[in-house]
Amino acid sequence: MGIFEKLRAEFIDIVEWLDPTNDTMIHRFERYNNEIKNGAKLVVRESQVAVFVSEGQVADVFQPGMYTLTTQNLPIMSTLRGWKYGFNSPFKAEIYFANTKNFTDRKWGTKNPIMMRDPEFGPIRLRAFGNYAVRIKDPVKVIRAVAGTDGQFTTDEITEQLKNIIITRFSDSLAESKIPAIDMAAQYNELSKLLQEKIMPEFEEYGLEVTKFLVENISFPPEVEEAIDKRNSMGVIGNLQNFMQYQAAKSMETAAKNPSGTAGEGIGLGMGFAMATQMAGMFQQQQGQNQPQGGAMPPPVPGSIPYHVVVGGAQSGPFTMDVLRQMVMQQTLTRDTLVWKQGMAAWAKASEVPELAALFVPTPPGPPPVPPM
Repeated sequence: MGIFEKLRAEFIDIVEWLDPTNDTMIHRFERYNNEIKNGAKLVVRESQVAVFVSEGQVADVFQPGMYTLTTQNLPIMSTLRGWKYGFNSPFKAEIYFANTKNFTDRKWGTKNPIMMRDPEFGPIRLRAFGNYAVRIKDPVKVIRAVAGTDGQFTTDEITEQLKNIIITRFSDSLAESKIPAIDMAAQYNELSKLLQEKIMPEFEEYGLEVTKFLVENISFPPEVEEAIDKRNSMGVIGNLQNFMQYQAAKSMETAAKNPSGTAGEGIGLGMGFAMATQMAGMFQQQQGQNQPQGGAMPPPVPGSIPYHVVVGGAQSGPFTMDVLRQMVMQQTLTRDTLVWKQGMAAWAKASEVPELAALFVPTPPGPPPVPPM
């Protein structure tokens, strides 16, 4: 091969790009000394756009198709170079192919929980994740804004910036939507549409377009999930008074089947029954407050004010007289046990309270000695 053939081979006859990757957005066509032969063929495939850059300026843009590169097909570059009468020699230009296909399944997610004020749970932290699809809408703007002279610009080089935009706008949109946390699962479509509209202008600043945006999941912290489960459990229980009475009756039945139980079990039974009675009374009192004035609950019977008791160094109660009587039988309440009820100035021993002193039956004396025979 002669020298002229070698030089001729260095000039490009066909300019095209076959994408062997799945994440390349901008590819610079490489050739020797940036020289392209006059009359060379330019092949731009579907989902591609070719951008010619001459002397650092964006010149001509070619949509999908096949072109013969002449001064007639390069009007802007011909003007920049001053080719008034055409050219017959190779010319220099940088050629960038922009991949305009949809880049799908791009992931986004919150690195840290998002703080927001919920009308039902108060301040809570939420995490969210999803995916989106993006494509090049304006290849010239992409080259100018983000790609620059990068010969192989991929989605990884801009993904982090796009994620930051999404998370920032997602946090703002979530707060503005004022959707209760418990109802968010039913609003994913609305949130996805709202957020896509909100981030679209910022993506367009980079020459990109969001073609699909999806919120896949919004998760609550464990403590909020636990609170929701507890509330659902209470809804299943239904009438609290009936439930507590049922639980107390079951405890008494279990104790009756085990008469040889320890004193501790008896203490637990008495205290459990007292708690059930107290909670049922509170529930009835709340119902009475919600009823009309004519149907209000009557006040407590005089003399039935319950007592607080110090058991094991800790305050417990209040307990009714029936429960205190059981505690005396179980020896949980003794003469020296400190007690207090509404109206008393200070704590006092049970034996010093006339109402409770009667609960302690004096220990009968031992039998008289048997006279000697």
